[in-house]
This record gives sequence, C-alpha cells and structure tokens, in this order.
Amino acid sequence: MDIQSFDIPRIVSVYPDRAGVRWWTKAWFNGKEEGEPSVEIEERMAVQFIHCQVDKDAWLEEHYPKQMEIYHNAIEQTKEQILQQYNI
Repeated sequence: MDIQSFDIPRIVSVYPDRAGVRWWTKAWFNGKEEGEPSVEIEERMAVQFIHCQVDKDAWLEEHYPKQMEIYHNAIEQTKEQILQQYNI
C-alpha cells in the first residue's frame, strides 16, 4: 500500500520589539494569512528557538496548546479516513 504523508503546515517565528527588550512568538497554521495572536516569551527562550534547540512542535504545544489540539485531531481524523478507505 502506498500512502502519502499528510500534514498541516505549521510556521512559527520569534521576534523582538523595536527596542529589543521584549520578545514574541507568532504562529501560522494551515496557511492562514493572518496567523495566531503573538505570545510574549523570554529572551532566553527566543535564543534557544533561533539556535534550533527547541523542537517546533514542542514549542507550538507550549505556546499554542488549543491550536495544536485541533492539529492533532485533524491528523487523527485523516489517518482514520485513510485506514477506512483501505479497509485496514
């Protein structure tokens, strides 16, 4: 059986305010243009993210838990539909 991998695009970024004092993270799910509201984070967390010391999905789970719950539910529904389609 050849099943393609299905996923929902998730983009996340970190950025400082103009003074470089406060840091924020922002996420976009499923190609939405506007994205989710920004969340204030600590500078050390931003640095860890920038240096790829934090897994993207773990980051999103921490800062956007409701959106990630929707993401996991959508992935599970897709998996179930594929399994039903192939009678597995």
